[in-house]
Amino acid sequence: MSTRKASAADEPRIESRDQLVAPMIAGEKPKADWRIGTEHEKLVFKTETKHAPSYDEPGGIRDILLSLKDFNWEPVEEAGKVIAMAGDDGTVSLEPAGQLELSGAPLQTLHETCNETGRHLAQVKEVGAKCGVGFLGLGMWPDKTREELPMMPKGRYDIMKRHMPTVGSLGLDMMLRTCTIQVNLDYSSEADMAAKFRTSLALQPLATALFANSPFTEGKPNGYLSYRSHIWSDTDPHRTGMLPFVFEDGFGYDRWAEYMLDVPMYFVFRDGKYIDAAGQSFRDFLKGELPALPGELPTESDWWDHLSTAFPEVRLKSFLEMRGADGGPWSRICALPAFWVGLLYDQGALDAAWALVKDWSMEEREALRNAVPKQALDAPIPGGGSLRDLAKDVMAISRQGLAARAQLNTGGDNETGFLETLDEIVESGKVPAQRLLDMYHGEWNGDVSRVYKYAF
Repeated sequence: MSTRKASAADEPRIESRDQLVAPMIAGEKPKADWRIGTEHEKLVFKTETKHAPSYDEPGGIRDILLSLKDFNWEPVEEAGKVIAMAGDDGTVSLEPAGQLELSGAPLQTLHETCNETGRHLAQVKEVGAKCGVGFLGLGMWPDKTREELPMMPKGRYDIMKRHMPTVGSLGLDMMLRTCTIQVNLDYSSEADMAAKFRTSLALQPLATALFANSPFTEGKPNGYLSYRSHIWSDTDPHRTGMLPFVFEDGFGYDRWAEYMLDVPMYFVFRDGKYIDAAGQSFRDFLKGELPALPGELPTESDWWDHLSTAFPEVRLKSFLEMRGADGGPWSRICALPAFWVGLLYDQGALDAAWALVKDWSMEEREALRNAVPKQALDAPIPGGGSLRDLAKDVMAISRQGLAARAQLNTGGDNETGFLETLDEIVESGKVPAQRLLDMYHGEWNGDVSRVYKYAF
């Protein structure tokens, strides 16, 4: 989730429709300027006790963040508390229960992305040794109850924690117990955005399957391969899902703005504090009738904030966010941006990928999305066959797209090597969660705590 910084007091108020679509228009870039932004979260635990550290305890989340000053990261504060660290590689921030996230810088190649990821790994390992913590790459805490997890001191999290139980039964699990890998990608025009949005949204269940990595809840198998993905199905129906309107003729910036105006608000940020506006309407805000701030019109930053509070499988701001994947170990982090860059950043690959899914009905898309959390690559696809069958075709297209980019490292290698870990998953038919379950029922002898041996 984004880290808010104070805005200028004289910032323009939103008074026209043009200001609502301006962030999306501002995201348009020529192909030469397209970049890759990778985000990845990990679970933090104390190495001796395996508990999730609080913010304030010695060697806790605050100390972890501040230790990054040794690597030239600078603190970002909210209400006098450090909530993130900013640097050349982006931002290191904390999620609601102390999950640590790197929101990476916008980079030109996957080689640069993996170099950035490697630097981050080296830094957090050194910090972990200093603070007595380890980091675990999973889509969900395998053994912690909600009550065992701390809450981080960010105002928006307090508001969300109060609001979530009123709109779904699993929203607190989303906040406190899950981790993800995401990639943010660019577009050149409204039409290009729409084509990429549709294609990536239709194929998001495949990414969920390939990265499925959350089969345990409170120490036992939960019946799912991606329980993190299942959680989103009962978090808040007003701001999640597969968005049927994206596949309709005429979809573009204006339709996205309409959708966002219908998404209930969470908060308004004023004078360094979050004001609770949960469930209130941005449409009322535009009329100066927001109950939380009567008589006041929204600023452009208020709209930017609001754009970050919808959580569909793909999200549009001034770039497109791919949101379907569980968190995982370092060996898989670079595979997600490789998968999507190969499909979306080459026109031939994008056209070929869309051709595979364009004839699906909305009911078929929804059915696939709902089947994947339990079945992963075994989920049936429209027209017959399994998602694994589709995966073989999609992976070939992604590989072709990466090869066409011809982005070489110093050794002369292109970017296709970053797909190898996914090739192995498709070839075996076993997603990461199934391998964890095999170990749980085999060498672990039913002891989920054995998963900690795979920490970074």
